[in-house]
Amino acid sequence: MVGYDPRARGLSSEEAALAGSAAGMVTRALISPFDVIKIRFQLQIERVSSRKPEGKYSGIFQASHCIYREEGLSAFWKGHIPAQLLSVSFGAVQFASFEFLTEVVHKTTSYDSRSSGVHFVCGGLAACSATVVCQPLDTLRTRFAAQGEPKIYRNLRHAVFTMCRSEGALTFYRGLSPTLMAVFPYAGLQFFFYNVFKKMLTPAPNSGKSGGNLQSLLCGSGAGMISKTITYPFDLFKKRLQIGGFEEARLNFGKVRTYKGLLDCGAQIAKEEGLQGFFKGLSPSLLKAALSTGLTFFWYEFFLDLMYDHKESR
Repeated sequence: MVGYDPRARGLSSEEAALAGSAAGMVTRALISPFDVIKIRFQLQIERVSSRKPEGKYSGIFQASHCIYREEGLSAFWKGHIPAQLLSVSFGAVQFASFEFLTEVVHKTTSYDSRSSGVHFVCGGLAACSATVVCQPLDTLRTRFAAQGEPKIYRNLRHAVFTMCRSEGALTFYRGLSPTLMAVFPYAGLQFFFYNVFKKMLTPAPNSGKSGGNLQSLLCGSGAGMISKTITYPFDLFKKRLQIGGFEEARLNFGKVRTYKGLLDCGAQIAKEEGLQGFFKGLSPSLLKAALSTGLTFFWYEFFLDLMYDHKESR
């Protein structure tokens, strides 16, 4: 089971960080194409419609074909290096923090560290910690995924240097406010529903093994889809704010808006794009959320089991 369990033989925070990093790395490599498609939809100002398409992308399959035809297969892994750095770092900080926080709750309060409510709070706080640490990598990932051909940034080093020189160091933290507002309930709900689903499908564990298997994948997928749907607009706000000042994105999306902040971003989207504008890219995002959350929990528990078995054999 994810989180501190007093009945099981625990693993250290360092081992949790290692398992979280490995899970993030493997998952990122598999779901990168869905992330690129989702970001393209989120940054498209024009209304999305399969009947009368105003923008460049109108559906998942149409967008996939368009990206492949114009930019090649490698386009689905644009920004993969900063994305991998993001996933590895985020996974390490998030899971290590989560294991630490649930252990603190068990040892210093009367609350049960295995309860869904504790997992919601600790999961949200852990994700906020990881977000603050990893936000610059997320901004770089978004910029790389957004650029078309010809490329604006040649590589990661060039992107960092160019953004610092032309926009200042604070540009790496654009969209941090909506990110933190979204990541606490999003991650909290992920851990909450994962805990609920695991309890429904598996008996209480009697050993230190986490039981990473198909059930972990299914529970994580369900938790990811529910959490993403509830908090999706904040993810869209974050992407719009991160792309601010990146006028070269016009090559991909036709229009680029400059937003003064979170409230202005929401107001302009409501005025120009309607209610549907807050959920642009939801379909690929749900597909990505189901895969990424399911695979993350699956691989996390898988690597925890490997380390537990290794310790037992010794």
